Amino acid sequence: MFEIIKAGGWVMVPSIACSILALAIIGERFWSLQRQRVMPKDLVKQVWRLRQQGKLTQNHVTALRDSSPLGRILAAGLSSANEDRQIMKESVEETGRHVAHELERFLNTLGTIATISPLLGLLGTVIGMMQIFGTITDAGIGDPQQMAGGISVALITTVAGLVVAIPTLFFYRYFRGRVDDLVINMEAETIKLMEIMRGERRQNARPAHLQGDAA
Repeated sequence: MFEIIKAGGWVMVPSIACSILALAIIGERFWSLQRQRVMPKDLVKQVWRLRQQGKLTQNHVTALRDSSPLGRILAAGLSSANEDRQIMKESVEETGRHVAHELERFLNTLGTIATISPLLGLLGTVIGMMQIFGTITDAGIGDPQQMAGGISVALITTVAGLVVAIPTLFFYRYFRGRVDDLVINMEAETIKLMEIMRGERRQNARPAHLQGDAA
């Protein structure tokens, strides 16, 4: 393996660095984008149960904010529950934008690696061809062994660039889709809580004798 890397020349160094960085990002994203970590199951139900029981304290809201990305959005809605509906909506949307941005962390870097890896391979190919033509200029085409170095550089760097780029592009697209799916689901859960809170506010705003009749 070391001989292959050595034969590829200095272009192999950034290619290997890109592969290591891509592996690190892929591992980190797999860990961070687990559904249970982003949006724990039945979180909205748990929050609403505490609110109905009158046990939803500021400490609970703070813990909810720190628990998960979805919890952070829900906490923003709960913190502005007594404000005007438009203010609560803006607070939730602003927090949601920050959460979505955090879920996309490192994905631009992963996409950049997928883009530049084939270009590094192409650069190695050009360098290898330059070595071949330089050998032909100096010694003619009578000795194939003298051209072998340039050919190996061209082929090895091209393969290395594709080996890095293809899986990196696959995981870049996969994580993009996963983030979009998580964002849509978090939006649905947040809307569910906001609708419940709005219904509660309408109920509390009704005259006391009407509330008694409804009961």
